[in-house]
Amino acid sequence: MKSVAFFTNKGGVGKTTLVCNLAAHLSIFHGKKILIVDADPQTNATQYMFNDNTLEEVYEKKTAYTIYSMARPLSQGKGYSAENSYRRSPNFEVDVLLGDPRLALIEDTLATDWNTSGVRGLRTTFMFREFLLGCLQYDFVFFDMGPSLGSINRSVLIGCDYFILPLSIDLFSIRATENISTWLKEWKKRLSLQISSISDVSEIEVSDLEFRLRLLGYVNQQYTAKRDSSGERRAVKAYEKVMRAIPDAIQQTIISDHQQEPDDIDYKLGSIPNLHSLIPMSQSSRKPVFKLKSGDGIVGAHFAKVTESLEIFNNISMKFLENMEALSDYVA
Repeated sequence: MKSVAFFTNKGGVGKTTLVCNLAAHLSIFHGKKILIVDADPQTNATQYMFNDNTLEEVYEKKTAYTIYSMARPLSQGKGYSAENSYRRSPNFEVDVLLGDPRLALIEDTLATDWNTSGVRGLRTTFMFREFLLGCLQYDFVFFDMGPSLGSINRSVLIGCDYFILPLSIDLFSIRATENISTWLKEWKKRLSLQISSISDVSEIEVSDLEFRLRLLGYVNQQYTAKRDSSGERRAVKAYEKVMRAIPDAIQQTIISDHQQEPDDIDYKLGSIPNLHSLIPMSQSSRKPVFKLKSGDGIVGAHFAKVTESLEIFNNISMKFLENMEALSDYVA
């Protein structure tokens, strides 16, 4: 099992769309067993993949087992959750640990424990690492996350093997890579000091305390594209300059600061241009964009766009699997 966080320190980049559709494509076309953890208190992934009956359980009745159900015992000093429960999304064909707005209530506990340090601080910090040790039946566990650099996301990133950067094509996303690199260095340094201060690390009750987060790749998103004379899809000129700057920005920040990998790794997993009305149709139908049909409102030119979206996610899936294999085999 490999765990992957989808994260960038900027909102509105289409992250949830990427997480859910990539997971669905890997499940449907590659036979991968995938769990999505909705770790964003806004619960966008949960709202995207489930019908109103499930959402009523989460928001109104509060009877569903959610990520808050998993995290709450630890925040109350009762230890890690012994059993976790997941829901199957029939259209996306993945399992999901449902999101919950109440997860935000855990933020202060995680922040306080991180600053207090000691055994309890490390226990809560490694909450998601301990959770992942119980997910070995999956090929991949994907985390959908909010855009903050707060304590919930810190715990997720410390727990994961890899992360993927969804980037909108603007200077703000490039700046976000610098912020992420700075904070990762600080967290890694602080975590090492905290662990070294514990005389008996077995008291933490987590068998795996390694900080091994590495970048798996990035995806360019939300730009306008047109077909050139050869039929290849290209960004219009307004986006080209920023798009060309992204590889160097990532190399100079995240790659150079945090990992030493083979020279032949291409971190660009793919590009998702603006899919316009397909996205709200996909959200309303609770279906991946590449599974939309006439009954979901697809008419005329939309059919070509659905076919195009399938090609896009096929390319990203193939590159995802390629990088996962290459980086998993590489030992620095």
